[in-house]
Amino acid sequence: MINTFDKTAVLSKIDSPVGTLLIVASDSGVISVVWEKELKNKSFKNYLDKLKTNDKHPVIVEVKKQLKEYFFGKRKNFELNVLAEGTEFQKKAWKQLLKIPYGKTISYSEQAKMLGDAKKARAVGMANSKNPVSIIVPCHRVIGKNGKLTGFGGGINNKKILIELEKNNI
Repeated sequence: MINTFDKTAVLSKIDSPVGTLLIVASDSGVISVVWEKELKNKSFKNYLDKLKTNDKHPVIVEVKKQLKEYFFGKRKNFELNVLAEGTEFQKKAWKQLLKIPYGKTISYSEQAKMLGDAKKARAVGMANSKNPVSIIVPCHRVIGKNGKLTGFGGGINNKKILIELEKNNI
């Protein structure tokens, strides 16, 4: 879920190795990184359609700068104020994502274990699927227990691209 109440929210696009991404930010920080395929959600698209595009907004400029550095293998951690909205469980799951080292992957059950209950792997997967700040909060680093790539808002092919990009730049 994204913050729909922030009146300073603006929108911008960035081309990347994983396609065009939409960035939603406000004066307080980054709200969302949106994959093009997510625009199929009508209520979400309606919200985005109400936002003004502002490529010069200072937070947008900084998010783009850091994303470009990431895609060029020059940034391993993002230094942005993330304004992701979600349930308490989702926020805990997303916080754990930030602890997965660049270039490494873990399973959903490992992430659940980090949260205190290895049996909550499915709940962790659902929480990760609601991560509104993809890439910046690296849900792509979580894979199936069997080592296979599973579930990703940007698509499995883009998950593979992000994992390979990181492995090639360790």
